[in-house]
Formats: sequence, C-alpha cells, structure tokens
Amino acid sequence: MLDWMSDNRAAIAAIVIFALAIMFISSIFIGKKQAKLSAKDAVFGDPERTKGGWYWSVCGISALLLVWFYFSWGVGRAYFPNAANEMCQVAKLEEAISPIKAALPLESRYYKSTTLVARNSDQLMQLQSQMPTAAFSQNEQTELYALISETRRLMANSSNPANLSLDAQDQLQVLAQDLVGLSTRLAAGPQGISPSAEALAQPRWGTTHIEIPMLPITERGVLFDTITLDAQELAARFVKIRNNPSQNDALIVDIKNRIDALKIVTTSGKFDEDVTTARKAYLKAVERIFKRLDDGIIFPAQSLEGINTAIATLDSAKNDARGQLGTIEALFFPGDGIVKSRTQCTEQGSGRWLPKPTDVVATFWKLASPNTEADGGFKGIPLFWWKWLPVGDVVAMIMPDWIADILPGEYARHAADGTVTPNFKDKVLALAQGDVNLGAVPMFDGHVWDSMFRVLVALGLGIMFGVPLGIYMGVSKFFKSFFDPLIELYRPVPPLAWAPLILTIFGIQDDGKIFLLFMVAFAIMVISARTGASGTQLSKIRASHSLGATNGQILRNVILPNALPEILTGIRIAIGVCWGTLVAAEMLAGTTGVGFIENVARTVSDYELIWVTILIMGILGLAFDLIMRWVITKTIPWRGKG
Repeated sequence: MLDWMSDNRAAIAAIVIFALAIMFISSIFIGKKQAKLSAKDAVFGDPERTKGGWYWSVCGISALLLVWFYFSWGVGRAYFPNAANEMCQVAKLEEAISPIKAALPLESRYYKSTTLVARNSDQLMQLQSQMPTAAFSQNEQTELYALISETRRLMANSSNPANLSLDAQDQLQVLAQDLVGLSTRLAAGPQGISPSAEALAQPRWGTTHIEIPMLPITERGVLFDTITLDAQELAARFVKIRNNPSQNDALIVDIKNRIDALKIVTTSGKFDEDVTTARKAYLKAVERIFKRLDDGIIFPAQSLEGINTAIATLDSAKNDARGQLGTIEALFFPGDGIVKSRTQCTEQGSGRWLPKPTDVVATFWKLASPNTEADGGFKGIPLFWWKWLPVGDVVAMIMPDWIADILPGEYARHAADGTVTPNFKDKVLALAQGDVNLGAVPMFDGHVWDSMFRVLVALGLGIMFGVPLGIYMGVSKFFKSFFDPLIELYRPVPPLAWAPLILTIFGIQDDGKIFLLFMVAFAIMVISARTGASGTQLSKIRASHSLGATNGQILRNVILPNALPEILTGIRIAIGVCWGTLVAAEMLAGTTGVGFIENVARTVSDYELIWVTILIMGILGLAFDLIMRWVITKTIPWRGKG
C-alpha cells in the first residue's frame, strides 16, 4: 500500500491540493460569517474573544501548505507530471549549444572575441607601463616594447575580416546553415517519432534518487532529444574552428624566438636573485598573452554574424516548439527552471532546496518504519519504537558500585579447585553493575525518543532545582544577593558557547547533552520563579500574617500560587530553548537523535531529510506546547480573569 502511494504521490498531491484550496476558501467564508454574528458582542482586548476560531487555524495551515506545494514545484508535478521531463529535454538542447552561445553576444553583451581583444589590450598596456626597467638593459627594453607592439599586430590581423582564411569562412558558413536546418526541424514538430519502451519504463519524477527521468517520455521530448544529438555535433565542430591568418605565421615564429632569446639571457646571465625573479615574471606575463593569441580563437566580429543569426533563429524555434510548456513553466515552476548537467537534470530555484510535501511524507514514512533490516529507520536505529529494557541496567544506572565496597567483609576468592563462590558482597556488586537478571520491561527506543528523553530529564532537573532557588531568591535577601550574580553571569552566554567545553568533559554520551540542557532550563526556571515570587502583592502577605499564618504556610499558599503562572510560562519557554540547544548539541557530537539525523543530512545535502527533521522538531515542540497549555488551563484557571 505504501509503495503504491509512493509511486503515485503526484496524483495524491493533486487531490490534496484541491482539498486544501477548498478548505482555504471555505474557512475564509466561515470566518467572515462568524465575525458578522459576533460583531455586536465582541469587545476589543477581551481575552475570551480569542478562543475558538478553528476555521482561521484551518485557513492558516491550508494557506501555508498551498504556498509550500507551489514553491516546491509540487503543484507543477501534481497537474503537469510530464513537464519536468520535457523541460529536461529543452535543457539538454541548451547545454548542447552553450559552447556556441558562449562566443556570441546572446547571453552576454559582447562577442567573446571582443572581450578577449579588450582584455589582452588592457593587459599589454599595463605590461608596457609597468616594465621593470631596472631589470632590463636599454636594448632589452626596446626589444620588449617591440614584442608588445608585435603582439598587438597579432590581434589586429586576427580581427581583420580580410585576413580570415577561406577554410574558416567555409566552416562558419556551413555551420550556420546546419543550425538553420535544426531550426527547421524544430518548427516541423514531432512527426513520426515516439518515446522508446525504455524511456516509458523509467521511474516517475521524484520517486527515486534520480530526480527527473533523463530519457524523453513524450513526443515533444523526443524531438528535442533528437535535435540535441545533432546540436552537440555542431557545437563540437564550432569549438574546433580556428582563425589563423597567414599574416600571423611568420610573426608568431618571430615573437616566439625573440621571447626565447630573452629567457636564455635571463637564465644564463649573472643577475642577482631579485633581478632574475623580476625578469622571469615579466617575460612570463608577456609569453602568457602571446600564447593566448596563438590559439586562433579571436575572430572578426563580422565573421560570426551568420552564426549569431542562426542561433537566434534556433532559440526562436525552440520557444515555439515548447508550446504551452513555456506557459506552464512560467506559472507553475517558479525559479530558474531545470538545468542539465553532465549526467542529470536538476531543479533550480526554490524547487531545488524546498522538497515537495509528498516527498517529505514519503521520506518520513521510510524513517518511521521500525523494520531497520528493510532500510527503515536511520543508520540502523528506528525513528520511534520500543524495545525490552533489562531491569538490571536501570538498577545499575541508579545504584553506585561503592555501595558494595562499604559492606563489611571481603570479596570472594577462588578456591584451590579453581572455583569461585560469590558471597553477599559479590552479589551486591553484581546488582550494582547490572549483571543480575531481573527481567525486562518495555521501553521506548529510537532517535526521537533519545531526543525527548534528554529534553525531559534536563527539564525535570531544571524545574527541581531552579524553581525552589528562584522562589527563595524572590523572598530572601541572602539568596538573591548570593545567587543572582552567579546566575546572571552564565545566563547570557549562548548555550552553544558551553557545548564544546561540556562535550569535552563529559564526552558524546547523554550525560553531557543533559547537563548542557540542564544549564539552559535551570537559568530560565530560576528567573521565572524569582519573578513570580517577587511579584506577590504585599497586601496578600500582610493579610496572611494578620491571620496567623506561618512563613511556610505563606510560602506554600500565597507566594507559590502567585508565582505559578510565571513558572509554567517559564517551562513553556524552557522547552523551546532546550529543543533548539539539544539539536545543535546533537549536531556537534552525537550518534542518535533528531539533530544527528539533520547533521548527516546536511553533509550529503539531503534536503528532504533535513525538512523531515525540521517538521519532527516542530511537531514535537507544538505537542509539548499544547500539553503545557492544557496544564496551565487546569492548574491556574484564574489567569487572565482577575
């Protein structure tokens, strides 16, 4: 069932998107209707008016999901499942002709030859003005100026249309005609062609690690794929065309010989180290520009006009052949479309880093599967499941070994026959070390449970120690004056600043992470409890004294209830901060937990898995917050009604 849903996730997404759109529109309609009904009774600022309103929650959630579907290309995949494959074939053609376009003023403002001429001219001018005259003799300087001038002549000869060889002219003319032929074939459309059986058997878009099927699965895609093969051959022919005017033949030999002569003088002459270094660097710069010009890649601008016109015609034919695909891409595929690399087609823009909701759900169900042998869970550990926990391990964690050490007597000794008979002290030690079989109990297990366990234990310890201290700091001058500087000294420090130190001391086990979270929760609970206790109305305390209440009774029955709203609010805040700190700590050092999963996903750029961990953390945080809201409602129902 799950495999079928995974293979048909695009169709399922289409149904979900339609339902979300209906929910969004309906919730707005219901919300406006309810607002009209309660308009006369509503009073601005009344907390009661904020209760209910489930329809606005539906409106917000559906709007968020619709935006997610749209910008992740989920809408495009749901209603146009073949569009990405066709866009991939178009991207193939773009990649094929990119070597030709790189030489033309289509994707840039200038011909590549124009850019090369301008850049080399500027560099030659800089060389002429920055010549290290102290390193060369007067005759050598004259020779170098002449070499720079001759190098400029190379560019001038290559840029002159009259010097373009007949062979290069013929090759460019034939190439332009062949490009026009590709445009004609594109304009004719897919006639008598159809996708192959191999192409139709490819996995659907996004259901495997291959993001988009590479082989064309539509007639239009086959047309572009066929044209691409011929375009690749034309591009290969273009990059091999060279402009080597005959006027440059003798000039190239002369410049090379004169540069070599200066290099021989530099290596064999008796110059000091600084002069030798300066001469070599300058000659190398001159030779570098000369070799670039010797490649024959500078063409007269007029000679490439035919190619430029042919490529522009091909682009126009390509856009016409795309048909409605261009409109679909513009409306339902926000971002930069699809780019073809060497071996695959990849989504660009928001579709690249924002996985589709259905893909995230599929990844989540794979992680949630407890069958780790069938690739469920993550790294051989389930996401959230249960296991049998030996009771002896629990006892060993609680019971220290020194209890056996302080018992009277000695541990057992081996007898003459080589046997060892444990005594009472040995049995107590075995119990403390978890070596006694006391049965097993069911216990939660998995990455999510490990993270929850660390948060809950640290939060419990923070409440246990932080609330009493905070209350006493609110009522006692000694406690406030003694502990306040200590708390405020470490509280502003970001938790992650402590993480390297604590993880170094405790290691990567749970105790280090729990202690780090405890530091976070402890400070928050101290501040919350102190604020609540110090905010108790003095009239209530004096009234209690006048009625004969003891200090303990006042603390339990007056100050603690008054501080309870602040304490519960502090718990809500501490849970959120602990989650954020825990995930960061698990990313720094850990082998289990939600943060560990995200860290591994980050290193391999698995965006779907990253979003799964983000959603897991968000859902768990929301669940904890809802629980705290319920606790607050039941514990302090008077809040906001005084």
